[in-house]
Amino acid sequence: MSTIHPTAIIEDGAQIGENVVIGPYSVVGAHVTLADGVRLESHVVVGGETSIGANTRIFPFASIGLQPQDLKFKGEVSRLEIGCNNVIREHVTMNPGTEGGGLLTKVGNNCLFMVNAHVAHDCQIADHVILVNNATLAGHVEVDEYAIVGGLSAVHQFVRIGKHAMIGGMSGVENDVIPYGTVTGNRAHLSGLNLVGLKRRGFDRETIHAMRNAYRLLFAQEGTMDERVRDVAEMFKDIEPVMEIVTFISSESSRAICQPKMDDAA
Repeated sequence: MSTIHPTAIIEDGAQIGENVVIGPYSVVGAHVTLADGVRLESHVVVGGETSIGANTRIFPFASIGLQPQDLKFKGEVSRLEIGCNNVIREHVTMNPGTEGGGLLTKVGNNCLFMVNAHVAHDCQIADHVILVNNATLAGHVEVDEYAIVGGLSAVHQFVRIGKHAMIGGMSGVENDVIPYGTVTGNRAHLSGLNLVGLKRRGFDRETIHAMRNAYRLLFAQEGTMDERVRDVAEMFKDIEPVMEIVTFISSESSRAICQPKMDDAA
């Protein structure tokens, strides 16, 4: 059975799964779905057309699913979908989508959102993503699996962050970040591959060595980016992580690719 504190407000129409815990002074809107095992600790507000997956835990004073912070929003019906096994800490804010972004903000599974993190309208976040304290995503940002956005960092709207990327703390990210890359600074520049993350996740030495060589070739000074991408695609066609970087760079985007400083190396 679910446990609902007597001070909590559950509006008619809300769908509550089994073994859900709703703590003191929390508010759950009429169009909210809480799957089995969801836990709202206390003073949590979940509104709008929002679904929260099984075993997700939300800490006090989080604001989930309320109206987007977008002046173009005119009250259209839009959604926020949050997956399973997420941890959403104090004061986190997540907004639903808008008409300009497909009417959907989506968060995957097994993510961690630390204190004061913000997920704006129409963001698409994959599995195992971490937003550290005060990390903020503007609208329409895409974050692929296992990426980490460091504390006090801000990501510009429409930016793509590739899988296993690391955004250093206090960085302002205006351009797309390649998979497996690390960026730092204001404004952020590419400072190499996320070698710590690669080792933690079990990438073998040979693969990492190939990725470092490919990185150096991709961001060398000779030739154009298109030429270097073609060369790397041919030389490393059997190395899957390198080809993921090639595909990412070649994909259509409204933002440029974040580049290294002249003297940076992998």
